[in-house]
Amino acid sequence: MCGAELQSLPDGVRRVATLLQTLGHPHLPVMLDDAARTAQQAADALGVGLGQIAKSIVFQRLPDAVAVLVVASGDRRVDEAKVQALVCGEGQSLGRAPASFVKARTGFTIGGVSPLAHAEKPLMLIDESLGRFDEIWAAAGHPHSVFRLTLADLAAWTQAPVTDVTAVNEA
Repeated sequence: MCGAELQSLPDGVRRVATLLQTLGHPHLPVMLDDAARTAQQAADALGVGLGQIAKSIVFQRLPDAVAVLVVASGDRRVDEAKVQALVCGEGQSLGRAPASFVKARTGFTIGGVSPLAHAEKPLMLIDESLGRFDEIWAAAGHPHSVFRLTLADLAAWTQAPVTDVTAVNEA
């Protein structure tokens, strides 16, 4: 993408695209015709398996209000107890983050939270089950935008631990 193409993108997508270019990543964000606010919508729009969608779930660590971002495989359920055990100390707990908190801390609205280019760097964990796939897709800063990457890319760029934070979804 050249500078003119970047300028026409929504602000969040532009931030992600600029960072991906800086990182030398060959796959820049793509804009989808329909919203991909959920992992299932993204998988359907891309024609890929649900597990290939790297969904971003934001929690709020209490009482210190630290943003905790979990990037998980779309076919898995985040196990909040596992996340809490990994990121909370004595007297701390974890709760779902309200939309206003997500927007303020990440710079993205729910449904478009990218694992990269946040307003404030969150505490981050990556679901190890994403490693089942050669290629994964993540939100690119807007509910209509995604980008292609690998688990190795995500781990290298974020330096976040890759660990077991999910349970298999029950049918």
